[in-house]
Amino acid sequence: MFQQIINRLQKEKFLITPIAIIINPFYIIRNGLFKAISQLAPTLTGDILDFGCGSKPYESLFTHAKSYIGVDIEGAGHDHKNSKIDFFYDGKKLPFPDAEFDTVLCFEVLEHVFNPEEVLSEINRVLKSNGKLLLSVPFAWDEHEVPYDFARYTSYGISSILKKSNFEIVLLTKTTTYFLAISQLFIAYFYQHVLPKNRILCRLLQVLILFPLTVIFLTLNLLLPKRYEYFCNSVVLAKKCAPSKTCHDSPLKKHMLP
Repeated sequence: MFQQIINRLQKEKFLITPIAIIINPFYIIRNGLFKAISQLAPTLTGDILDFGCGSKPYESLFTHAKSYIGVDIEGAGHDHKNSKIDFFYDGKKLPFPDAEFDTVLCFEVLEHVFNPEEVLSEINRVLKSNGKLLLSVPFAWDEHEVPYDFARYTSYGISSILKKSNFEIVLLTKTTTYFLAISQLFIAYFYQHVLPKNRILCRLLQVLILFPLTVIFLTLNLLLPKRYEYFCNSVVLAKKCAPSKTCHDSPLKKHMLP
């Protein structure tokens, strides 16, 4: 019974359901990611590689995958106790031949990579012709998995890096509004640095204080002007360019309203 509760809480960190607004202090950022990824996941088919897979939290969303393989690197700032890794990456070359996969996923990984263009070029190598890359990167979030935290990405920054790595942007989504990004950072600060360390008391105060705050912030977001110059994450769908083709300069942008 206790293990079932733990498993449910783990799932609610990523696969957001209505109960998550009560129990997840990172509901705003996680819900934005979940909505963007779940909208695109059914469109991706064939052999899928999850780069930096960890526990493969979004695997169940890719219902049309022929195969789903996870690769990660050892010693990446966290242990792999709950990971579901099929292959390890040495940081230089992926253990797969050219044009092996129809789709590569890369969720919240590039901020931990010091050489993103080299990594993206290697991802490009293992993609089939016209293969897709679905990735997410943070813009407004605190340092994590230190000391392996190297970057934050504006929408223009990630678009430029992808183009240099021979990708064409199909769609770019900012997962939160300006106001919701600030709201999530405030809640995260309160949860991590103000609430008591006692787990039971922390959970109780989380429900009594952070849950109502989240509801208030989400309601205010419906009323306030929508701005996207500041946001939590970008979710990008890109396509491998043909060797002889020039990648598009201007990404098609879609602002998803949380």
